[in-house]
Amino acid sequence: MTGDTHDVARALRAAVRGDVDFGVAARALTTMDASNYRRVPEGVVAPRDADDVAAALAVCREHGVPVVPRGAGTSIAGQATGVGVVLDFTRHMNAILSVDPGARRAVVQPGAVLDTLQAAVRAHGLAFGPDPSTHSRCTIGGMVGNNACGSHSVRWGTTADNVHGLEAVTSTGTPVTLGRGSGSTGVPPGLDDLVRANLALLRTGYPAGLPRRISGYALDALLPEKGTDLARAFCGSEGTLAVLTEVTVGLVETPAARALAVLGYPDESAAAEAAAGLLPHRPLTVEGMADDLVPDAAGLPRGGAWLFVETGGRTAAEARARAARILRAADALDGTVVDDPAGMRALWRVREDAAGTATRTRDAGEAWPGWEDCAVPPARLGPYLRDFRALLADHGLRGTPYGHFGDGCIHVRIDFDLMSREGVARFRAFSEQVADLVVAHGGSLSGEHGDGMARAELLPRMYGPELVGLFGAFKDLWDPDGLLNPGVLVRPAPLDTDLRFDVLPRRPVDVAFGYPHDGGDFAGAVRRCVGVAKCRTEQPAAGGGVMCPSYRATGEERHSTRGRARLLHEMLAGEIVTDGWRSAEVLEALDLCLSCKGCRSDCPVGVDMATYKAEFLHHHYAGRRRPAAHYAMGRLPEWLRLAGPLAPAVNALARFGPAAALAKRMCGIAPERRLPVLAPRPLSRLLREHLRERTGVFARGRTTVLWPDTFTDRLSPSVGMAAADVLQAADVGIVLPPGRVCCGLTYVSTGQLDRARSVMRRTLDTMEPLLELGAPVTVLEPSCAATLKTDLPELMGGDPRAARLAASVRTFAQTLAQCAPDWNPPRLDRPVAGQTHCHQHAVLGDADERALREKAGLSGELSGGCCGLAGDFGFEAGHYEVSVACAEEQLLPAVREASPETVLLADGFSCRTQLDQLAGRRARHLAEVLADALSTAPDG
Repeated sequence: MTGDTHDVARALRAAVRGDVDFGVAARALTTMDASNYRRVPEGVVAPRDADDVAAALAVCREHGVPVVPRGAGTSIAGQATGVGVVLDFTRHMNAILSVDPGARRAVVQPGAVLDTLQAAVRAHGLAFGPDPSTHSRCTIGGMVGNNACGSHSVRWGTTADNVHGLEAVTSTGTPVTLGRGSGSTGVPPGLDDLVRANLALLRTGYPAGLPRRISGYALDALLPEKGTDLARAFCGSEGTLAVLTEVTVGLVETPAARALAVLGYPDESAAAEAAAGLLPHRPLTVEGMADDLVPDAAGLPRGGAWLFVETGGRTAAEARARAARILRAADALDGTVVDDPAGMRALWRVREDAAGTATRTRDAGEAWPGWEDCAVPPARLGPYLRDFRALLADHGLRGTPYGHFGDGCIHVRIDFDLMSREGVARFRAFSEQVADLVVAHGGSLSGEHGDGMARAELLPRMYGPELVGLFGAFKDLWDPDGLLNPGVLVRPAPLDTDLRFDVLPRRPVDVAFGYPHDGGDFAGAVRRCVGVAKCRTEQPAAGGGVMCPSYRATGEERHSTRGRARLLHEMLAGEIVTDGWRSAEVLEALDLCLSCKGCRSDCPVGVDMATYKAEFLHHHYAGRRRPAAHYAMGRLPEWLRLAGPLAPAVNALARFGPAAALAKRMCGIAPERRLPVLAPRPLSRLLREHLRERTGVFARGRTTVLWPDTFTDRLSPSVGMAAADVLQAADVGIVLPPGRVCCGLTYVSTGQLDRARSVMRRTLDTMEPLLELGAPVTVLEPSCAATLKTDLPELMGGDPRAARLAASVRTFAQTLAQCAPDWNPPRLDRPVAGQTHCHQHAVLGDADERALREKAGLSGELSGGCCGLAGDFGFEAGHYEVSVACAEEQLLPAVREASPETVLLADGFSCRTQLDQLAGRRARHLAEVLADALSTAPDG
């Protein structure tokens, strides 16, 4: 930091009670939002209350330091980035202050997350109407700043339509109350004169017939015939006028039941032209998307594009009847009505993830915001889309429009090349021409996410210079020193400056993993994170989501997938994080990553932080001494093999307090943990003895290679023996690898990638003869199966045997489904509880496990999330509290609530160990449960 920056930081620490952080990590975490832009702040302040906000503004005003208010940082136009001081409202000022169901109002602080508000009012049958797809992490203050809308705006309007009052502090330190008519106080002098002097311009300068006009300041809300609504005029001001401290919102009554009419059309233009005709039916939503955004259209009606039209009713029958009426009235190619909650959730998940999934084209190219959310009158949407597609083609660009067809608002990510000078020039030329196209169709440059840095330069094309000049005068009344979010909305920088890609290396850095989905480029892999922040949710994702357990345990941005990706981005940039792979800040952020791989599946763009962590650790510790846990647990297969013959003595020492304490201290193991018990004889030996007694020729298609992974082989061989019993009962032949094999998991997770490759190469040599058989390889430990499926081919990409082995890997249930599809296990007819392994969820899938449980009469759902042990993570010193917090999120409550007859299932050794050590409950692998049932069956 410079001397001036030190002075600002010192003054802020003296003035505010909240958090003041001018460190490297805090700055790096807030350089970007979800846009193409990057600006480096001097520091971050998390105020505790309105007094803190006023005090921070006073310090910044005295030192001439700009201020940028920030919520979840999901803005797509760059308005949540900025130089100077970032005010982070997510840490402290995030409460629901009051709810008045009778008046249908709530008072919240600006950092309150939308889903938190919805949960607080749901029991009253109420909701906050606007619901952007980022509802699980976006803040109410951010929604006010951008005038956010969401899919239900055709029924309930924008944020501006649902805000009754605002409390804020101006940059001059004046507290203001903003409402309608005479309900405002603290308003800057001269505002009435500004409006009176420009009545004609305010009445004629805005386009008509636009339900989604978000661009510019809503100065027409100050017209006397519109009630001089200062709260409405403030919505969409993007943090440029004053800093919010409190919001009074209106609530809407929600229908008791909902249904979804899904309508198929030949293409998106046909869907767009049909959308406006559905509005007289008063639907809750009219959302559209085309097939180039849907990875799997199975289950959707015939067509190349679809409308999702939601209806509501007092009963399920009423909601379905309304959806059926829309289906009959629509001139659709095909259609269906979905009213089961799980089916509707699955469809909405596709739509809500679109902001992320649209960033990757089907040929693995990159696509970006930049022309993200314009809006035209709904009746003009079809013609606009045809012209828009033609303009894309003229520039050699591709994009995937989707969004709020009923409001005429389109989202799109476009495959701009923002890494080259020529590509950036095309980005500018296209932006200028498409702005003119939107205006020609009577539209708004922004229909939801605001202008920010992406579109503010283009506002004169929409409003003309006179009205844009009036925007500047309005801003100056509120913020005479230009302190608040400079360069946004008025007096903007060119739209092609401060691009986040400018600072990245132009040549691929030397890395160990292959990054096959990113062209072998680690920077490209890091660029996957576009900032939509699905990892920043306070609650786990519906449907058994995993990502991101450490963030939910700590609430720290640096422990989210996005935060870690931001730090890696800044590490590659080298401007803030200047020590590259040796960075202590990146190491600290990655230390609490459980390598659960949840982000690989749950992140809309497939960020794989477990791989990035392994890559970073590999370079960080190159030629340096590692933590003790890396030598102890990272090389666990070697130690267990050496200790195997001494198992009784080793187990006795592990139970002896002083010896165990010393061993844990030397090995970097948390003192709270009990050491696992070594098996007297490994699975590989037990199975060879077991199979020696059996003879016969194995049938092709009914034979599997049973993989003796380290955990099953040395710590829980009973699982392997149970699997052998079940497979043989199903008439599936078993073959063992002819020598020692290991997936390399523990080496990968600790970043010992050279050693991992050595282990993997030896494994491939051992397995090569068996790969010729084409038999499935059954791996009982999900983490080992996931390593063989993903890490092995990505580390050993030059060896064709790696891909063959990865393609052969099956879980226990997958093998039975493939080799013995007609076999029926014994019926248990009992409920289940326990854990779906995070790697199973993220990499392997559990459809066959579910089907096998159903065949066995095992009913109920396993918890999602991560058990928190995650291999070596929960054993490592310093991780115990986070490990327990992760387990307490889903797994432990599910087990505690289970009835005595419930079967506890956990296929992962870590999951079973966590349950044993934290809950004192024994969980079993599905193979063990079925083997026990076989042994007690009447004909067994």
